[in-house]
Amino acid sequence: MTRESPDSKPSIESAAESAAESANNAAAGGAFARLMRVFAERPDATALSFDGRSYSYATLDRRARAHAGGLQDLGLQPGDRVAVLAAPSFRVVVALLAHYWAGLVHVPINTRYRAAEVAHILRDSGARAVLVDSDSVPVLDEVVAAEPALASVQRILVAGDVVAAQALDFDWVSEPLQHERGHGDDEVALMIYTSGTTGPSKGVALSMRAVVAAMDALTGAWGFSASDVLVLALPLFHVHGLCIGVHGGLLQGTAIELLPRFSPAAVVSAMQGGGTIFMGVPTMYRKLLEHLEESPRDAEPLRRARLFTAGSAALPAADFARFEALTGHRILERYGMSETLITLSNPLEGERRPGSVGLPVPGFEVRVVDEDGEDAEPDTPGEIWVRGVGLMNGYWNQPEATAQAFRDGWFATGDVAARAPDGYLRILGRRSVDIIKSGGFKISAREIEDVLMEHPAVAEVAVIGVPDDTWGQAIAAAVVLDARAPAASAPAPEILPELLAELAAWTGERLADFKKPRALVAVSELPRNALGKLQKAQLAQAIERGELTLCRG
Repeated sequence: MTRESPDSKPSIESAAESAAESANNAAAGGAFARLMRVFAERPDATALSFDGRSYSYATLDRRARAHAGGLQDLGLQPGDRVAVLAAPSFRVVVALLAHYWAGLVHVPINTRYRAAEVAHILRDSGARAVLVDSDSVPVLDEVVAAEPALASVQRILVAGDVVAAQALDFDWVSEPLQHERGHGDDEVALMIYTSGTTGPSKGVALSMRAVVAAMDALTGAWGFSASDVLVLALPLFHVHGLCIGVHGGLLQGTAIELLPRFSPAAVVSAMQGGGTIFMGVPTMYRKLLEHLEESPRDAEPLRRARLFTAGSAALPAADFARFEALTGHRILERYGMSETLITLSNPLEGERRPGSVGLPVPGFEVRVVDEDGEDAEPDTPGEIWVRGVGLMNGYWNQPEATAQAFRDGWFATGDVAARAPDGYLRILGRRSVDIIKSGGFKISAREIEDVLMEHPAVAEVAVIGVPDDTWGQAIAAAVVLDARAPAASAPAPEILPELLAELAAWTGERLADFKKPRALVAVSELPRNALGKLQKAQLAQAIERGELTLCRG
């Protein structure tokens, strides 16, 4: 059972004319009104379920307006920033909408960040208040101990001991909303900080128009509707969960089943309870696959679902195939980033191609350009440039960085891709870490990773370039061995030379000879961020510092 129409035209636009029209309407004005329209149209319908309770659109709207009034009563003014350092919950969604009603800027923070990272965001954004849960209070205490000036940031506690947290109770911050401010279309409504892989994280300032138009187009193209139930197990500090999940679900009247955290059992239970859509990152799908292989009967509620999507990192083609074999679903992959929102997607109707992120979403134009800024030939690597409805206003308080990111109105993503003759794009990686220059060749790490993932001894792999006197850069593979593989139980110094030779031969049989790995390191886990994206810079630094020892061939 395959959930697509292979004979239909392979264009996401053919499945999304109404979505494109909605996006154009939002882009023309009234984006906040578009977001709130469903609240007026479906007041008694379920908007959100969390922790065993369901909340209607009317309840969500009433609570959001009251919290917005409480924030105004505290003296917060339109344009002020409010940070959120809390796990997914009903109150976090209430706060998001309250910030919009009061004209405030919602600034989500990764809940896995340490004190220094949190302090940077609070300082850089100039946040006036921070919504926090009890798990994150100790981090805030560390922040204030290191930087006493940040003690002035008002704490609002989602739940817990307000005295110990030195915070206001969330439910206490509630007053009649005096000024239904909302956001103008071009005003900054949401600020998401980058992961900071190339320096201190930057605040990506997104307008209400950008968020609404882009999410309206995307979720319309994916067929989100009032008859759907979205099982949302993603964090709410990133585009994936916050923008697609919460904004997209609300825009289309889709009921959101919000989970406090991901676990395969929780997802299966939610799908059993009526979930029709699940969005995940590749590490989630890997854990789901492991669960389904151990408990095959749990695949049944997934088979009854309508749609599974993946993003935030590359989904291995092998996992795509395994998931289809177990559930009948071909996962729909997409591509985007904080600065552009979601710009590419495989079509709902048409071919969902493994290893590809598909075609431009309505409202966006995408180019693949060479080093001279000219359009690259088909199947030739080039940088992705984007323009369209979802582009950021800019980096917060960084006009120079903003100017450097754009080329004549196009945002230069720094990601490298190849466009097939029929228009589908395949991501090859980041220009800085995923394109290896070895022996005069430019080599895609992603291509090698896909091949190595097919080897039975490999559970996970990251391919990087390491300095080499002969080749400039040598191809090195960091491998997490499959626990079932014989090599997994042997001491690394004994098995690595043999395994390197085996993996090099494996690659050489499937790719050009110059793409074979020439160095190998075995690790227990790969460094990833909260969304499962590989942190290759950390891996390269660990090798450079001698914390990881390479076996070279």
